[in-house]
Amino acid sequence: MTSTAASATLVVDGAYELAEGGRWFDDRYVYVDILSGRLFEPRDDTGPTRLACLDVPLGAVAPVHGRLDTWIAAAGTGIALLTPDGALDWLDRPEDRTPFPSRMNDGVADPAGRFWAGSMAYDGTPGAGSLYRTDPDGTVVRVLDGLTIANGPAFTADGAIMYLADTAVGTILRCRIDPLSGDLPSSPETFARLRDDEGSPDGMTVDAEGCLWVALWGAGAVRRYHPDGRLLHTLAVPAPHPTSVCLPPDDNRLFVTTARYGVTNPTATSGAVLSFPVPVPVRGTAGRSWRGRL
Repeated sequence: MTSTAASATLVVDGAYELAEGGRWFDDRYVYVDILSGRLFEPRDDTGPTRLACLDVPLGAVAPVHGRLDTWIAAAGTGIALLTPDGALDWLDRPEDRTPFPSRMNDGVADPAGRFWAGSMAYDGTPGAGSLYRTDPDGTVVRVLDGLTIANGPAFTADGAIMYLADTAVGTILRCRIDPLSGDLPSSPETFARLRDDEGSPDGMTVDAEGCLWVALWGAGAVRRYHPDGRLLHTLAVPAPHPTSVCLPPDDNRLFVTTARYGVTNPTATSGAVLSFPVPVPVRGTAGRSWRGRL
C-alpha cells in the first residue's frame, strides 16, 4: 500500500454544508449540496453555476438520456425527474411510507441505464435505510433494506458488480447484479470493513482497471482498493470529511467534495470541491444516464 499527500487545488470554496455526489457527465462535472437541495456545475471563468435549487434535500442526480437538461434525482423522500425549469415530477416517494423521518441520499445510474439510490433516517436510526432501483419504465423498487446510511453506489464497467457503502457501520458491500434484470441473485458480501479510527466509507467510484475509490468521512482521506479487497493507495485530503470522489476519463485530476457539517473549526477546504493530480496512472469512467422510457 502506498500513501500520497499531494497538494490540493481549491476548485470551489463554496462553504457547502454537505457537498456530495460529484459526477462527470459529457465533459461536465456536477455535484450537489444535499441539505440545501442545490445542484451545481463549476465553470472555469465564472465559478460555480447553480443548475437547480429545490425545497427538499437533493442526494444525487444522473442525466436522463435523450432529454436535454433533465435529470433523475434522489431527492426528498423519493425519486423524481428534475426538469429544465427546476420542477420535480415525482416517480415515487417510498420514504413517505417508512416509520422514521427519512431522506434520500447518494445515487448513480448503472451501465444498463437504471438509477440506484440509497436512503437514511435523519437521526441515523440503525437499519432504517434502504437501497432503491428505478427501472427504465419509472418503477421504483426497494432492493435492500436494513441499512443505516446507504451511500456511494458504484458499478463495474460491465454492470455485474455494485459496491455499496453503509457509512454508519463502516462497511462496504459487494453485490452481484444480473445485468439484464437488475436483480441481486445472491446476498451482498462484505468487501471491506473499516475500524472506527479509519473513518467511514462515503461516496465511491470505480476506475478503468476495476479498482474502487472511496472517500472516507472523518478520516480526511481517499482510498483505492483492488477488486480482491487489497488496499492499494491512500490519498490524504486536507479536510476531515471528504464525501465523494470522481475520476474523469480524460483528465488527470481527481475531484473530491467535502463537508462543513460536523466540523468545529472549518477552513476553506471544508465544504468545498478539491482536485488532486491522479496519484496512480489510471483513467476514470464517465457517469451514466438513466435510460427512462417515460
